[in-house]
Amino acid sequence: MMKRTPLLLLILAAAIGLAATTHDFFLLPEFFFMHKGDKLNLHLLSGDSFIKDAEINYQPSKTTRFMLYNGSKKIDLSKVAKDSAAPVLSYEMVNQGQSLIEMTRGYEFSFTSRDAYAEFLNSQGLDKMAEKVKSGNQFRVKEKYTRYLKTLVSVDNEDGNAFEKILNEDYEIILKQNPYKKRYGDDMIAILKFKGKPAPSAAMLLYIKTTTGNVYTQNLTTSANGEVSFNLSREGVYLLRSVRIEPTKDKDADYESWWASYTFPFSSSEDLPNTYKEFGFGNKH
Repeated sequence: MMKRTPLLLLILAAAIGLAATTHDFFLLPEFFFMHKGDKLNLHLLSGDSFIKDAEINYQPSKTTRFMLYNGSKKIDLSKVAKDSAAPVLSYEMVNQGQSLIEMTRGYEFSFTSRDAYAEFLNSQGLDKMAEKVKSGNQFRVKEKYTRYLKTLVSVDNEDGNAFEKILNEDYEIILKQNPYKKRYGDDMIAILKFKGKPAPSAAMLLYIKTTTGNVYTQNLTTSANGEVSFNLSREGVYLLRSVRIEPTKDKDADYESWWASYTFPFSSSEDLPNTYKEFGFGNKH
């Protein structure tokens, strides 16, 4: 039994590594619509299918960029965020209009069993890559990954163009249209960029969490110019997410992945809640 313990620990570590790698991370403010002087309580959550699995504390050592953009103003939130805080930020909003908040988490590494990683690749529609992993002779796969997260909020009014701000991250989702100016049934367009260029034929998932707590999912694929179009068919919190995975020639990892997410609200009525109890937060204006 003692001889088997290291193997069991190795398998357990691989399972934990896979969970940490394959869960989506997304930013969720307690309120998307605020008033001047209100506190922006911003949560970093992980989970699948836009369902909260865990809350992540603020980790300055893993956070390479944490910024707020409002018009021409650029505020470095890493200077006010506190180590190990949950929510990751509690910040008084003093500027009116739209604000875009971004967080970038630097390189992290995971070790995953060969079969588990192949299963993950299959779930992402990367069947050929999964088959290559399965046919390999290594017991574990080492991956390095980076996460790029955005969320959009407003204070007193929805003026501004923060929604479309390009941050020049390696993997980035950009809204081409203002969700605050849309009405029920309108279409929205977003663009996905990889290292500054449009990413064609890339998979993107859209999750919509409604006031009832139901999550609706759409599978999207970017066009030749990196764009996706989707319908604002339900009021709620929207999450766009995409992951890009490639083999790497680097000695420090077998594969590299880039994860991008963008959360924003859609409400055609001022009377509707703007965030949801199902995430464990309040749900009134």
